[in-house]
Amino acid sequence: MKKHNFYAGPSILPEYTIENTAKAIKDFAGTGLSILEISHRSKQFVAVMDEAVSLFKELLKIPEGYSVLFVGGGASTQFAMIPFNIMKKKSAYLNTGAWAKKAIKEAKAFGEVDVVASSEDKNFNYIPKGYTIPTDADYYHITTNNTIYGTEIREDIDCPVPLVADMSSDIFSRPVDVSKYAIIYGGAQKNLAPAGVTFVIVKNDILGKVDRAIPTMLNYQTHIDKESMFNTPPCLPVFSALQTLKWLKNNGGITAMEQKNIEKADLLYNEIDRNKLFVGTVAKEDRSLMNICFVMNEEYKELEGEFFEFATAKGMVGIKGHRSVGGFRASTYNALPKASVEVLVAAMQEFESMKG
Repeated sequence: MKKHNFYAGPSILPEYTIENTAKAIKDFAGTGLSILEISHRSKQFVAVMDEAVSLFKELLKIPEGYSVLFVGGGASTQFAMIPFNIMKKKSAYLNTGAWAKKAIKEAKAFGEVDVVASSEDKNFNYIPKGYTIPTDADYYHITTNNTIYGTEIREDIDCPVPLVADMSSDIFSRPVDVSKYAIIYGGAQKNLAPAGVTFVIVKNDILGKVDRAIPTMLNYQTHIDKESMFNTPPCLPVFSALQTLKWLKNNGGITAMEQKNIEKADLLYNEIDRNKLFVGTVAKEDRSLMNICFVMNEEYKELEGEFFEFATAKGMVGIKGHRSVGGFRASTYNALPKASVEVLVAAMQEFESMKG
């Protein structure tokens, strides 16, 4: 039976990426060696790193004056690296969920943190609006997509201070005006590669302005100067990331991908809104294109486990909601085909006809 992979991360990757990575595990670039065992200093792997950086810049139209880094440690390490590198006295954060809260916690070790707004009062089911960003902050941090709760900031906001964004789960899902950001970062295990590599897009002139001593590995300048090769990079995930970047380019780039993502999300959200068994959990204007969260309508709550088993029997995996919110979550990342969403919608309709 065909599996329909709705996992939130690690998550579905393009077949192109999986197949090429599998080949490289057996024989990388005709070397007779596996990508798992070749030196990161070899000309073959240096070429992979160079091409991945180049395609990153091309696909996102990254302007001059920015560096693209591939490092380890996940987005969770970036929560500390960002204030370590660019926070002098004060930063500002928008609290839209679990990952934002973790980033806020780390920043508090480096100075004053102004949480400008929070949606915690309604279990993070909306994006706060109408707040003021303090102009004396060294930077303002947002989490653009919230995998657990299913909200997303889909515009590149105008910001009076340097803007920093965690785009772990929606990078490459829509065009981004990188010039509006000082730093964009994220774990790769949603729309880019297997877990193990973290991408950072950093505006070079934002660095070098703090007085504190920064440990070598936590200093962005270290990785810029050494082109992500100061220490051994996560070679396999970087190689896989390159395959995904090639796949994106071959499939029309980011604008084409955004249109496909809108079609998939509209298909599922329309069914959630139509089907009397289900209800969405997020303010409609803030719904994510990447993580679609919904629950059973109150009067059908007892059917939740039954629907999960019903969908699982039809080949769907990863649709259980995060343990902190329950219900269901369908992650519709770039590599998820529209056909998988159609199978889920059909299952919801069939279940309604049986139980409604």
